[in-house]
Amino acid sequence: MKIIHFTIVLSLFITIFTSCSTDVDLYAEYKDVPIIYAMLNPKSDTNYVKITRAFCGTNDNPINANEVALIADSSNYPGKLDARIIELKSTHGSYYEPTGRIMVLDTITLHNKETGVFYAPDQIFYYTTEPFNTGAGGTKYKYRLIVTKPDGDSLTALTGMVGNEEFIILTGGVSFKMAPTNNMGKIMFRADGLASVYEISMQFNYWEQKNGQEKQKKNVKVSYGIRTINEFPKLEGSSNAYYLQYSENWLFNALSYAIGGDTIMNPNHPEVVRYIDDFVITISAASDELANYYIAHQSQANSPMSLVTTYTNIEGGYGLFSSRTKIEKVAKLSANTKRELFGMYSWGFKEQ
Repeated sequence: MKIIHFTIVLSLFITIFTSCSTDVDLYAEYKDVPIIYAMLNPKSDTNYVKITRAFCGTNDNPINANEVALIADSSNYPGKLDARIIELKSTHGSYYEPTGRIMVLDTITLHNKETGVFYAPDQIFYYTTEPFNTGAGGTKYKYRLIVTKPDGDSLTALTGMVGNEEFIILTGGVSFKMAPTNNMGKIMFRADGLASVYEISMQFNYWEQKNGQEKQKKNVKVSYGIRTINEFPKLEGSSNAYYLQYSENWLFNALSYAIGGDTIMNPNHPEVVRYIDDFVITISAASDELANYYIAHQSQANSPMSLVTTYTNIEGGYGLFSSRTKIEKVAKLSANTKRELFGMYSWGFKEQ
């Protein structure tokens, strides 16, 4: 893990310190500082890499970072850089070798960025439409980014590609209760071999129809936040299966809040009929590089006396080159859960 500690945050926060003593050298001699961000997704038909550079002033010629950030040339390199991604495949153990496949990145300008701190609406990105392999079984893939700057210096970064077929949701059904209970259910999954940070969410989808009008799709959702794989308990007897516990009260509590006063038994309220659609479990996973970034951020947040900490896996620059993916599964609602939903007459749930 490569951790960099800054006593002064670059760019946006430089102006905060302009009233300090002149004995403090606020600006170092200018140096080209590349910044790269990419979150590759093997399920996307297009993947983007943002390649920019930091900007700063000198003691004799200070800058207003908020103003300079609005100028495209202040953070873009002139022309198009040579940027390419090299594919590597696992051979045995932790060894990876190039497959010979090289993706040369092209540039594209996206025109819909909203006005904000950085220049808009046109943003330049590097991209590829070539597919990324995720592997199966013991076969895994990594991808190396190589960017050559105008002065000939190179930047490199490496990430594992998540999305291996071993990454699956094991839970087939879920159960909830209306009455208060301490019972806990489990969302079970098999981990991805190259991922170490996950986010799990559940969403109950239903249709709502008022006064015989056109049906509208509604949902209630809960997300359990970002967690490293070490924060999930393992299933007993398994080396690669984990679970997250959820309260069996969640669904009825969430619906009670979402539906509120919409009842079919209140004569002062329009008639409401609702139909169950489906229940979806979603698990997002990201590679070790994002996990390291997350851990560094958490470490800083838990230590108010620490310096500003930034994780980077860009050799020769700063930023993050990582991968992520998402899997979903429609889980069955238990018969008892449906029975209780239909029994809540004031909510208006009916069989389709």
